[in-house]
Amino acid sequence: MTFYQELQLNQAGSKDLLKKSETAKEKIYHLFVYMAKVAVTMAFCFLFVTIFSILLGNENSIVGVVVLLCLMVFRNADLGIHTGQSTILLALFFAVMTVCPHLANQLSPVPGMLLNIAALAVLILFGCHNPFMFNQSTLVLGYLLLYGYDVTGKSYEMRLVGMAAGAVLTCLVFYRNHRNRVYKRKIQDVLQEFDLSSSRTKWQLCQILCVPAVLCIAELFKMPRAMWAGIAAMSAILPFMEDMQYRVKKRIVGNIAGVLCFTALYFLLPSSIYAYIGILGGIGVGFSAKYGWQAVFNTFGALAIAAESYGLKGAVSLRVIQNVFGVVFALVFCAVFYWGMSKKMAGEN
Repeated sequence: MTFYQELQLNQAGSKDLLKKSETAKEKIYHLFVYMAKVAVTMAFCFLFVTIFSILLGNENSIVGVVVLLCLMVFRNADLGIHTGQSTILLALFFAVMTVCPHLANQLSPVPGMLLNIAALAVLILFGCHNPFMFNQSTLVLGYLLLYGYDVTGKSYEMRLVGMAAGAVLTCLVFYRNHRNRVYKRKIQDVLQEFDLSSSRTKWQLCQILCVPAVLCIAELFKMPRAMWAGIAAMSAILPFMEDMQYRVKKRIVGNIAGVLCFTALYFLLPSSIYAYIGILGGIGVGFSAKYGWQAVFNTFGALAIAAESYGLKGAVSLRVIQNVFGVVFALVFCAVFYWGMSKKMAGEN
């Protein structure tokens, strides 16, 4: 394996190479490549988001994050559909993420929930046909980030420009990397494969219905940062209940641990470098192959931003409450939903 090929490995792949190293020299080499990969990735991500912030304004830095997520994921991941049609779908996904979160924010919680359901239906049904590709972690996450960091007026006009540029860039990279892949499945085949008896379809419907419901309930109770609950729910919803229970446990424990670590850093570090705690969290995520540790370090960036608006105590309370609410609601919702669908299908048979 060349140096470049090793750089392309994910965290789990790099750590597997480290474990299999037979000599100290080999282990040091693989560790160096791993550290170089994390450093290069962090530098690229920081520069990419910074450029978007400079061009579109700081309030639109989240556009840089969403575009970056899409680029990094879809350069390797596909939609399992004919490449030309997949490219068109990617452009449609960007349009949905650009328009629907903004419109939903202009509505009261219940009508907003209905719009979010319609938008997520497009993203999930056509973009997440294979649950184990985890495309929902990009598309739904991007949607929720843009929903949570909504803007208006001139800032929204700049957001339209940024998302349009991001769509073009992502589609070009996607088509270039996947143009030689051959898929017989087309958009109409995806619709035909929608089957209420399949675990995939039930999982898709859970994502489509549960995440907007979580957002709606959080907003009805006037809970700030409702997107946190939505993101927590999205990350916990998996096709099998055993996997969901594991995710819920790790999400709750990881967030509590992250809150405790962030609080310790908040008191130990000078206020002038609070903003860099989020970067530290990003580095931690880069070294994390397991979901639990990713939950710990993802907390850093979220709290670093929220603490500026709500103070440390308010941000910490919101983080814990929203995440526990999101994952527990998702677990109960999906358990009831899966049970109800099983009963329905059994009755029809």
